[in-house]
Amino acid sequence: MMPLHPPERDPARTLQEDREAVVLADRLGFHDAFVGEHLTDRCENVTSSFIFLATLIQETRSIRLGTGTSNLSHTHPALVAAHAAMFDHLAKGRFIFGISPGALSSDAEALGIFDQDRNKMFAEAIDVILAIWEREPPYDIAFPGNRWKVSTARTQAPEIGRGVMYKPYQRPRPEIVGTVVAPHSKGVIAMGERDFHPMSANFLLPHWLPSHWQNYSAGKANKGQAADSADWRIARTIFVADDEQTARRYGRDDPKSPYRFYWTQLREKMMRAKRHVIFKKHEREEDRAVTLERLLDELVLCGTAESVAAQVLRLREQAGDFGELVYAGMDWVDERLARRSMQLMAEEVMPRVNRALGG
Repeated sequence: MMPLHPPERDPARTLQEDREAVVLADRLGFHDAFVGEHLTDRCENVTSSFIFLATLIQETRSIRLGTGTSNLSHTHPALVAAHAAMFDHLAKGRFIFGISPGALSSDAEALGIFDQDRNKMFAEAIDVILAIWEREPPYDIAFPGNRWKVSTARTQAPEIGRGVMYKPYQRPRPEIVGTVVAPHSKGVIAMGERDFHPMSANFLLPHWLPSHWQNYSAGKANKGQAADSADWRIARTIFVADDEQTARRYGRDDPKSPYRFYWTQLREKMMRAKRHVIFKKHEREEDRAVTLERLLDELVLCGTAESVAAQVLRLREQAGDFGELVYAGMDWVDERLARRSMQLMAEEVMPRVNRALGG
């Protein structure tokens, strides 16, 4: 879930709705739940994925809770390292550390970092976070060219535990996942080199997906390792209904469709950010080709369980083998239909898919 809701809706209600979606996913056997965060978008109601997910630890049993993502340019990496490690202990290992630079320009402006290289800040931050988890106090982290310095040498008192930071519950660290948006992303090469796992965003037209796997495999090869397709997640926007008419109406055609609202928002935001190449057939295609109807046609898998299972299998043919299909959460315009879609996805779509794949 980004999550993304119509701006007129009450955040007190939409936050509870998003929590209910994760609780339902847990009951239905979904493997993990990634929740995004933004500071300055009225439609995106979660400002801290850590705080939001912490409210779900005691209400869920097996689903893994993932920051989707923790925006590393937004705060000092020592804070992120400490918060992530504590969360991992609270969740007793049901934690996935999803990371990104933080893409929303208005967040960057609000924090006074709009003119800074947030990708560089991100790379510097993750180096420091991993060093904190790997080293013992006083840490003495001062990488060349890295703005973040971390040490407790002047104030530590080992005999009383002062100057010591949490290490994660999972050793040596939680799974680290990075969301990949751009076609031919170079960042996914670095993920392969560092054994981080890629999640290809649901924003991307399917024909761009193989470029992510090629680059991830290249990164693994740079370290003398073979890439495992089980480590690759692909997110898609999905709606499953008991009949095709309902699927088509709620998943696309109705002006009040949450899917139509979602893709209207995403199209506008990506166009403004000049990142809409992800919606194109090729990089030089004219902008006018990127219509809302194209996005609904190409990026929403909707239909009955049988139909959606067939669409998932076609996606796999286009992308190649991958380990996990990530179901994108939407606003619950119709709670009954939203819950039913998740149920059908878990109980009818994925069993069909896995039977077709041989187990």
